[in-house]
Amino acid sequence: MVSLINDLRPDLPEIRSVEILNPGINAEELRGKYIIELKKADRLGLGSDPLSAWITFFEHWREEQTMAAIEHTPIQEVLNRMRQLSADEEARRLAFVRERALHDEVSLLKEAREEGEQIGMRKGRLEGRLEAAQDTARNLIALGVLSDGQIAQVTGLRVAQIEALRSADRNETPR
Repeated sequence: MVSLINDLRPDLPEIRSVEILNPGINAEELRGKYIIELKKADRLGLGSDPLSAWITFFEHWREEQTMAAIEHTPIQEVLNRMRQLSADEEARRLAFVRERALHDEVSLLKEAREEGEQIGMRKGRLEGRLEAAQDTARNLIALGVLSDGQIAQVTGLRVAQIEALRSADRNETPR
């Protein structure tokens, strides 16, 4: 990733490392950026510029013959590094563990967000029902036909809540 960024953006200061903070990138975050579908890239007939070499790398990195044909130095460095890491069993194990941890973190964050949304919707529905019951109670109080006990029975509110609404309505009514 570092080689890719340094190679394609020589106008930026050279970077030494990259940390991917959110592997589950949101589509909105990609606005204004170019996306190239790797499966279609070969058909585009791209030239021999660094971007084309990187696209070829991402599409064909497991194909030794194709990779041998790429002379672009940063890609060759990445391939050499990949070969070193692949040869080291502990490095492969650590990479697998890290990848699994990143995947688990994204999954847990998604589940937590969904759970929070569900809790918020339940809370909103409960608040909406309470408001509707209070509005109905206020309307029944204004009619002056039913007792507090009857209004409580109709709305599902407690008698104390009806009394509080009646008291609040008296305080708000101009004399």
